[in-house]
Amino acid sequence: MLGPMHADHDPDPVPIEEYAVLGDGSTAALVSRRGSIDWMCLPTYDSAACFARLLGTPENGRWLLTVRDATAVTRRYLDDSFVLETTYESPHGAAVVLETMPLNDGRSDLVRRIECTRGTVEVEHEWIVRFGYGAVEPWVHHVTDADGADTIRAIAGPDSLLLRGDRLPTPDGRRHADRFTLGAGESVELSLTWTRSWDPVPPRLGILERLDESRVAWGLWARSCAYQGSYREAVVRSLLVLRLLTDRETGGIVAAPTTSLPEDFGGERNWDYRFSWLRDAALTLEALLEHGYDEEAMDWRGWLLRAVAGSSDDLQIMYRVDGGRELPERTLDHLAGYAGSRPVRVGNAAVDQMQNDVLGEVMCALEQARDAGLDETDDSWSLQRHLVDHLLDHWREPDRGIWEVRGDPQHFTHSKVMAWAAVDRGVRAAERHGFDAPLERWRTERDAIHADVVAHGWDAARGTFVQFYGAEHTDAALLQLAQVGFLPSDDPRITGTVRAIRDELEVAPGLLRRYRTEKTDDGVAGDEHAFLACSFWLADALARVDDVDASTEVLDILTGLANDVGLLAEQYDPVGRRMAGNTPQALSHLALVRAVHSHDLAVARREGRA
Repeated sequence: MLGPMHADHDPDPVPIEEYAVLGDGSTAALVSRRGSIDWMCLPTYDSAACFARLLGTPENGRWLLTVRDATAVTRRYLDDSFVLETTYESPHGAAVVLETMPLNDGRSDLVRRIECTRGTVEVEHEWIVRFGYGAVEPWVHHVTDADGADTIRAIAGPDSLLLRGDRLPTPDGRRHADRFTLGAGESVELSLTWTRSWDPVPPRLGILERLDESRVAWGLWARSCAYQGSYREAVVRSLLVLRLLTDRETGGIVAAPTTSLPEDFGGERNWDYRFSWLRDAALTLEALLEHGYDEEAMDWRGWLLRAVAGSSDDLQIMYRVDGGRELPERTLDHLAGYAGSRPVRVGNAAVDQMQNDVLGEVMCALEQARDAGLDETDDSWSLQRHLVDHLLDHWREPDRGIWEVRGDPQHFTHSKVMAWAAVDRGVRAAERHGFDAPLERWRTERDAIHADVVAHGWDAARGTFVQFYGAEHTDAALLQLAQVGFLPSDDPRITGTVRAIRDELEVAPGLLRRYRTEKTDDGVAGDEHAFLACSFWLADALARVDDVDASTEVLDILTGLANDVGLLAEQYDPVGRRMAGNTPQALSHLALVRAVHSHDLAVARREGRA
């Protein structure tokens, strides 16, 4: 184990927006503009990180491959893929790095290739492996693979990392390092492979071939998207991010591949998002379905059936990507935290919360799947019926709401609306498709929820729905009222709520907070920045009320905030002009996709093409 308990934090951390993501459908890695892989969990999204510099210092693990003295760095993903190309310009030459996590090779690999394209470049290579989220220094030694090639193997407990390549770094204290010069046309290839520590060294695989195969595989998937509108680049990249965050074996969808990137720099609003929230996954499903990705919908429905199998009383709001239920929250005190933001958390205690909105998102997504032509099975409908019946026994109770507040439960208006949406979709499924259901009870309760929200969640004096019953302030989640059809989009109560939310929560043009922390008892100290998903919900709501110009203005602002490779984090600080929170964030990207969809429908209505 490493000491001390935690080091001083990096005084100049890599800005969150400078990270690109690589992934293979089982896990992901973050790589900085300067070529440092600072976060990587193997073999799955929620495994312990072996490179954890993101939340600490280089001593907590990283893999750096860069050009020293580079004067300019540019990056792009090749075509519609997650093969990252980084070009370095230096005083004496230029070089290009290609890297990816290969798809469909049956193992957990990351491959990198650096080639000098002009003049000469000096390359720096550093490999620091620390298992257990940067806490465990492994036994590092040389072995020979089946081809007789020299291989560096790092082992600690059940985990093993293999580093192979044309030129390997040498020991330098508690790290491995190398510096070398490449001339024009010269290249070095490197590969990293995770195995169980007791497994034999697997055979070496070609790097150029896998770079190209991965580029083609991602491109084929993206080609299924027929969208050709004005926001195509942002939409396709967002859909690709959603696919990257979808587990290729189970169909579970993680909210983000990172933990504890702060919402409040230097504060305690740091959470682990490497799990599958039913809400976020359902919204992701809707975004994918709108663009024809039916296979992913089938995979997720299968994941849902497995994850929530059993008693409705045991329903959780989130699960591990394999459907596991245990997500105990603990803190990693040996990590200094990004920009000193502590504690660093793994696991998520919100798993035990009651959030009555969740089933609404799930039922809306499953209805959309039916509308897209996916056959309902006896098992999937039986599950939905039991979940709706369970919700009807509990919707009158206060809950923690969509934002998972850790203060006292409240009668959140958004939760009640989504409970209404869950029952409404159940009623519509039974009416349209003849599914067996207690329709009389469901219709009665649907109407009762609607009446309850109008009676207690509407502030007539202010002309807006409020965050919770009795409150005098609003909440950006209420923008979803128009999305689920609680009221017609042209209803004055919808337009009034949109207006009130902008007045109260807009911190910069087009950028909304979720809520005002001084008015919401969320149980956590500190403040936060503009929440990107809510900001896209604003663009969506403006489109639904046919304010197309305002919707376009907001979308233009928000899509312009993506980093150089099209990624969005959870939040954005308009004062510091920087991303905040975990990245890349599924909720931000899916909200972008859905907002563009609503915007384009509004444009079509205005032009008479609806």
